[in-house]
Amino acid sequence: MNINIKKLHPDAIIPKYQTLGAAGFDIHSIEDVTLLSKESKLIKTGLSMSIQQGYELQIRPRSGLALKYSISVLNTPGTIDSDYRGEIMVLLINHSSENFTITKGDRIAQGVISKVYQADFIEVSELDETLRGSGGFGSSGIK
Repeated sequence: MNINIKKLHPDAIIPKYQTLGAAGFDIHSIEDVTLLSKESKLIKTGLSMSIQQGYELQIRPRSGLALKYSISVLNTPGTIDSDYRGEIMVLLINHSSENFTITKGDRIAQGVISKVYQADFIEVSELDETLRGSGGFGSSGIK
């Protein structure tokens, strides 16, 4: 699959996969930003993309940033729809008690291209019954 990508800023970095088996590609910041403790900010990438209809770009946290610094994507996974042509931005949050500095060029998130299915919604008066029924949060227990 090819994805057309446009640099909106000269410092923008075209994403790439770091290994042959990688599901996600790195997304870089084009700005220097300090995320204060418990703060969230929208970080610019300087890129826009044309994603094929029937697919989405999911923005996900980088595991190393989450493990070592408690930095995550707030609306994880963030969705970039196939008809969006604006700048890709990443909503990061600092869950730690320490400030975290992002410098221009840092890898701040990862992107995954995923197939999207659109459903037809049919209103009915009754739904089929299941063993679980309406059991929700925690209904299956811990063990």
